[in-house]
Amino acid sequence: MTDQTLPRPRLWASAWAYIWRKERVWLAFALIVSAIALLDPAQLAPSFDKVTASLLSVAPFLAASILIAAWAGATGADNLIAKAFTGAPAMMIAMGALAGGLSPFCSCGVIPLIAAFLAMGVPLAPVMAFWLASPLMDPSMFALTTGVLGLEFAIAKTLIALGMGVLGGTVVHMVVRAGGLAAPLREGIGNGGCGGAKARNPKPPVWAFWHEPARLTKFRTEGTRTFLFLLKWMSLAFLLESLMLAYIPAEMVTQTLGGAGLAPIGIATLVGVPAYFNGYAALPLIGGLMAQGMLGGAGMAFLVAGGVTSLPAAIAVWALVKLRVFALYIAISLGGAFASGLLFQFWLTL
Repeated sequence: MTDQTLPRPRLWASAWAYIWRKERVWLAFALIVSAIALLDPAQLAPSFDKVTASLLSVAPFLAASILIAAWAGATGADNLIAKAFTGAPAMMIAMGALAGGLSPFCSCGVIPLIAAFLAMGVPLAPVMAFWLASPLMDPSMFALTTGVLGLEFAIAKTLIALGMGVLGGTVVHMVVRAGGLAAPLREGIGNGGCGGAKARNPKPPVWAFWHEPARLTKFRTEGTRTFLFLLKWMSLAFLLESLMLAYIPAEMVTQTLGGAGLAPIGIATLVGVPAYFNGYAALPLIGGLMAQGMLGGAGMAFLVAGGVTSLPAAIAVWALVKLRVFALYIAISLGGAFASGLLFQFWLTL
């Protein structure tokens, strides 16, 4: 007699592999909720109220982010990025920073695109400018930052993203002119895969995308994907924020990251590297810390340092370029983050 129950373990294994690969954020959300229900049931309702209220408060900005991402994908506006790397070095660096800071590129698309640029012979300086600015700001991030931390913070972070790109590109250009940083890619790195196609064969955008069924479908698909992505990360972030507000004494935050001097900004810069896990999710967490006494400059330093040098991003950079380029990337990122925090704190005290 044949045993029909044998495939069941494989089914469970496949389901678990899918959840772990695709839905780890929702898994973490469910595990945290389960832990709250088990260890502190009284906190469950306040946490859910906080998540719901916070999501409703940023709903207009979430909608703007979704529409921007869907529009960029459907029209092909992201192909305009290839036009940023032409001209004199100063112009290329400025355009690289501008493209990185303002274009709606997801983090998964940046690495292959950069590999394509470098493999095609695009100078490292404008590529580094794009590389540093891209994780820090884009239209969707600007909308959400405005909703969570305010317009002043969003504008400042945009200017910092552009400044980081220009600074990094200029430093790299000077090092290259002095004879350093030749052949930046590691051996065996290809030409960027799917990202390379955009760089090698940029196509003009189709602004009236609704006339083409395929582009209209892409608009819906991209909008749905962005909605689900933002919903899970923001839900987890607001849940963590509710626990942080409930369990972390405001006095401890104030003593560690508040007050005057350089120490809070320096600590936030270093803590931002391992603690930062997603640009969108970091916003409400920083908002909660600032509400408890964290310096605005320390919050900015955390977001800048974490956005550029978070562990996933650093690992991707390490896999792509040689050690000397990686070291320079880290040095510029951390130095720029610390300086950004100082400048923003100085601005707030004026």
